[in-house]
Amino acid sequence: MEKQLNVGLIGYGFAGRVLHAPVITSIPGLNLKKVVERRSDYSKERYPWVEVVRSANDLYIDPEIDVIVITTPSTNHVEFVRDALSNGKHVVVEKPFTATTEEADELIELAKERNRVLSVFHNRRWDGDFMTIREIIKNGLIGKVKECEVHWDSFNPIALSTNWREKSGIGTGVLYDLGVHLFDQALCLFGVPNTISADVQIQREGAKAHDYFDLTLGYDHHLKVTLKSSRIVRTKGPRYILHGDKGSFIKFGLDPQEQALIDGRSPANSKNWGREPEELWGSFETTAGGLNVKGAIETIPGAYQDYYQNIYDHITGTADLAVKPEEARMNIRLIELAIESHKLGKVLPVSI
Repeated sequence: MEKQLNVGLIGYGFAGRVLHAPVITSIPGLNLKKVVERRSDYSKERYPWVEVVRSANDLYIDPEIDVIVITTPSTNHVEFVRDALSNGKHVVVEKPFTATTEEADELIELAKERNRVLSVFHNRRWDGDFMTIREIIKNGLIGKVKECEVHWDSFNPIALSTNWREKSGIGTGVLYDLGVHLFDQALCLFGVPNTISADVQIQREGAKAHDYFDLTLGYDHHLKVTLKSSRIVRTKGPRYILHGDKGSFIKFGLDPQEQALIDGRSPANSKNWGREPEELWGSFETTAGGLNVKGAIETIPGAYQDYYQNIYDHITGTADLAVKPEEARMNIRLIELAIESHKLGKVLPVSI
């Protein structure tokens, strides 16, 4: 019988309720044992076996809790991660990891001192479209990539939200909310860039935090990576555009997993989890064997459950950690450099 790990979840807002609990409970080796909810018992409606507690300290002092998952706003991740690690727990924390690289460095060092696993929930590595692009590049389907453009746009022209992401201050705004995903994907595909230049703005009426960015990452071998996000895009273009020396790949649409989770489905109760309809498959044009080839590439089914399966496998000693805290820390460093590049109005070298 496989070893079971007990999980404590801090926070049952959107992230905890939609992105974490349904995925955690789809992994046979993980048992969602306790949930911290300050003023409600909503988690028991879907997971009647869980114990709802009012304080994170109830997780820290419970010797049966092996892993603590932190889904609070990133502006207070440090306190919860520090306390969980200090009490001997393995930790999964929502992205963005922290607001600053100094905070990330502190937590990484503490995890090493306590010999505990620390990982950041960069679930977008398991988006089907991104997984497909990794295979396209790995197999050289469009040759050596020379240009990559990634968008995350929406239409919300007036800022009315009271969400933490929309408030002023460090650790807020679209760079931390969405940009961190795009940085992580760029690093996974192409590694750490040599340079970064950024245009970061507040565009919308009533906005207090930056809500637009246009970033350029410079690499060797004439590779240029552009990352963009805007809240005033009513007619959406492609999400991914890749051009290589043998061809191109263009992909529209968002991975379907988050919407499926919002709709109450999970990897445990959905037969075709993460599978995209054919009309959303990406289009490509390339050359193979002297022949010009044009068509669609079936999107690999997305698999957020693989993140938590890896957490289980790593803690039980059968796999390397898929999302290392040092990688998540580099995403925060790039956000800092992007903000600095915008303020200075120039291209900056990427320093780790």
